[in-house]
Order: sequence, then C-alpha cells, then structure tokens
Amino acid sequence: MTKLVYLCDWLPPDFGAVGQYAVMHCRDRAALGYDVTLVGLTSGNQASLEEQVVGPGRVRTLRLPAPPLDRASLARRLAWTVRTNAMLIVRAWKYLSAADEILFTGSPPFLLHFLVPLNVVLRKKLIYRIADFHPECLIAARNRPSKLLDAALALTVWLRRRVQMFEASGEDQVRLLRHYGIPASNIVLKRDPPPVELTGDEVALPVPEELAGRKVLLYSGNWGVAHDTDTFITAYIRHHRTGSGTVGLWLNAVGAGADVVEERLRAEGLPVVRGRPVPFGDLGRLLVTPDAHLITLRDGFVAFVIPSKTYGCIASGKDVLYIGSPLSDVDLICRQGQRDGQRYIRADVGDAEAVFQALERLGSTAD
Repeated sequence: MTKLVYLCDWLPPDFGAVGQYAVMHCRDRAALGYDVTLVGLTSGNQASLEEQVVGPGRVRTLRLPAPPLDRASLARRLAWTVRTNAMLIVRAWKYLSAADEILFTGSPPFLLHFLVPLNVVLRKKLIYRIADFHPECLIAARNRPSKLLDAALALTVWLRRRVQMFEASGEDQVRLLRHYGIPASNIVLKRDPPPVELTGDEVALPVPEELAGRKVLLYSGNWGVAHDTDTFITAYIRHHRTGSGTVGLWLNAVGAGADVVEERLRAEGLPVVRGRPVPFGDLGRLLVTPDAHLITLRDGFVAFVIPSKTYGCIASGKDVLYIGSPLSDVDLICRQGQRDGQRYIRADVGDAEAVFQALERLGSTAD
C-alpha cells in the first residue's frame, strides 16, 4: 500500500479552501488504496489524530494547533510562515520518514523551501499541488520592484525544478510552470471539484433583511489583495445613482478587499451587508441562496491565483459576474461549466461601464 503524506494549512471546520480540497483529495487517494496521512492546522488548543477507512485505503488526519495569521504585517506573516512550516514538518516527521510520496501545497507558503533541501535526506517523491504561487503573489502586490523578491523568485524556480511532480489546478498554471522550465511530463492538470456536492435539494439560507426586495449579489470567501475592488465599486455606485439600483451586495467575506468595499459603499449610503464565511456545513445552502455570485481578480495575479470559489459559484447554477482577465482559468471554468439558463458575464478590470451594464442585466427580471 502506497504511503502518502499530504501537508497543507487550515483543515475543516476552520475556514480555508485549500484544507477543504485537501480532505477531498485525500479521500480520493484512499479510495484508490493509499494509506494517507493528512497533516494540517487547527485553531483549536489541542492537537488531534483521527483515522478513517475509505474503501481499500485509509486517511489519518493530524490537526496541529496554530495561531491565526496576521495579514496586516509582512514581517509577522513571514515569521508565522517559517514557524508554521517548521512545526508541520517536525510534528509530521515520523510520517514523512515512512512515506513513499509527500504531497504539499502552496498553503502555507514556502513549504517548497523546506522540503526540497530536506529531501536530500528523506529521498521521497515530492508532489507539489499548486494553490497560490509564492513569491509571485508578493511581487504582484507591490507597487515597485524589489531585488530581494527577485532573488527569492530565482531561488524558488530553481527549487521547483527539483520537484518530481506538479498538480496544477488550471491551464494558466500549466503554462506558467512550463514558462519556468518545468517539463510537461512532470505536470498533471488536476482541477478542484466544487467544495461541496450540490444535489439540488439544498434549502437556501435566509437573505439579510437589508437586502429584501433586491437582486442579491453575493461575494463569499476571501477578498484580498489579489482581487480587484475599484472596478466593482465604481460600477455599483453608478448602478445606484443613475441606474436601476435593483442589486444589493452581500459580503460574506474576509480580507482587506472586503473591508475596502464595505467602507466605501457604506460611506455612499448604498445597500451592503457584511457577514463572515459560513460554517462548512452551510456552504451548499449559501451557494444556492443569492441571485448571482461575484468573482474578481486583478490582472497581475493571473495564474498566480485561481479563486477556489469559482467551482462552487458555477456549480450553484446561479448567475456569475466575473471581473478579470480571460487569460485566467476563472473564465475557462465558468464558460465550460455554465449551466442551461445560467448567465455568465465577464468584464475586464477597469471597465466600469461593462460592470455597470452587467449589474443592470443582473438586476432585471426581463433578461
């Protein structure tokens, strides 16, 4: 029986798409006969270990307590990342030593920089399941060049070329890996499924009272530095100042972008409701609740990030408005997965006119 260790960050019930998908992928591996050890983080105070038989294989899940990530400070983020990666590897060492394969993700960032050097001793097959590209995301978030980050990128590319196998979740990521010199034979395109199975029997969650009578546009999950805000804000203000004003925004989200959007729209006196991401058990109900879903992505983050919410949004059968580049697999996923009667609308970042027209369409009952 092949022994696989899977390393990632926050595991359910904590909020984190990478951990949610990790649980699914581990069960899939176990169903093929693997002995899987999933090692991730929990916001709880104590470590826990549980085992589950899945078909001919099994999944052993080790949750390790970790403090929350402080995103407000780059220095504290880096310190958290180093401590967390070291802790994951130390606590998982006996499983890593006994494994045949080690699969790690881009969350926490920079596990690559720990595992590739350690593999000189471990001598295991390394599988890198791409989540977000680092340090590319740090570079894309900056307004000016950084020689230090350029050097970090060069080192990272060198280390990536020493990984035996990559699992890319999008074609844009495959193209980027090939650009970095990774052989095509070392890359597998393995998309994520929707985060929950939608059966069609889900009971919608209550719509916030403040949005009663409006077409509800939902942004769920993380709205951070990788996600455009200005284009939507400009169009939404216009929609309510000179347009039909029929759409109301529900922010069931965390992140700096969500804070900006909420503050700007409240200052304008426009309809916006802010909540927190729902528990995982309610995610399916949330996805079918709104009239439409909103996805945004800044052009500088194409391929570096594929918003995981895309799969759930398109699987919900609800309309989807995507503000971002057609070069991102967000567009490909939405076009290929679009259901009968489901409207998918894409607008470029910066094209507030197109987003305004999209809001007018989404708010209309005639279309």
